[in-house]
Amino acid sequence: MTLKSLEKGVPVCGRIALFSPPIRFARLLDAALAAGLEETTHPSWNVGPQRQLFGVAEHGGERVLDRYRWGLLPGWAKDPSIANRLFNARGETVAEKPSFRAAFKKRPCVIPVDGFYEWDHRSGHAKQPHYFTRRDGDALLLAGLYEYWRDPTAHEDVPALQTCTVLTTTPNDDMDEIHDRMPVVVELTDVDEWLDPGETGPTQRAHLIRPARDGTLQHYGVDPAVGSVRNDGPQLIEPVEPQSLF
Repeated sequence: MTLKSLEKGVPVCGRIALFSPPIRFARLLDAALAAGLEETTHPSWNVGPQRQLFGVAEHGGERVLDRYRWGLLPGWAKDPSIANRLFNARGETVAEKPSFRAAFKKRPCVIPVDGFYEWDHRSGHAKQPHYFTRRDGDALLLAGLYEYWRDPTAHEDVPALQTCTVLTTTPNDDMDEIHDRMPVVVELTDVDEWLDPGETGPTQRAHLIRPARDGTLQHYGVDPAVGSVRNDGPQLIEPVEPQSLF
């Protein structure tokens, strides 16, 4: 995905920074690491849709941190390309939309990240990306859903593909009108409620789909190179002075 396509209105949170080791997130969320996770993951400062994110979900009464491809692929999907459009889910309709409602009911996850990028859409401002993180320096915990999908053309021994999506909601003041949406941020104290697999889980999750408290996030302008996933490295989160329109 190019910077040009992002500027034309790709939903919020289309680029993520994920450079902390998985053990940091596992300890924070009291989760076990999936087998082989530490040996096969690498830090990235520029994760785009269809690439790998971490997700924490409940499995058999235990929290597990595993890899999920970013872009939800419902189990009933015939064409896997549908995932290209499902890397975000609008919180207002997630319980009713066919692509998300089963996952919302039964397969919630928390997606821990270091930060996310959003392009400045304000009138009179250059289309510069901004990097958003928690003001307190903790990891950002994003509300997510996950799904399993099996390729009908593959051998039955091929494992199911694990995919995920990030929920979005209306912005708080921290977004500074840079975008009219923001990812749903789950506070550590609300993780149990978000991940609850019980019958009342969906009702509990619904009231957590809301803007983060004002003051939760901070942001600053960074290099437009983040618009291409071919670019990576810690230089992408270095502050860059706002670009002039003239």
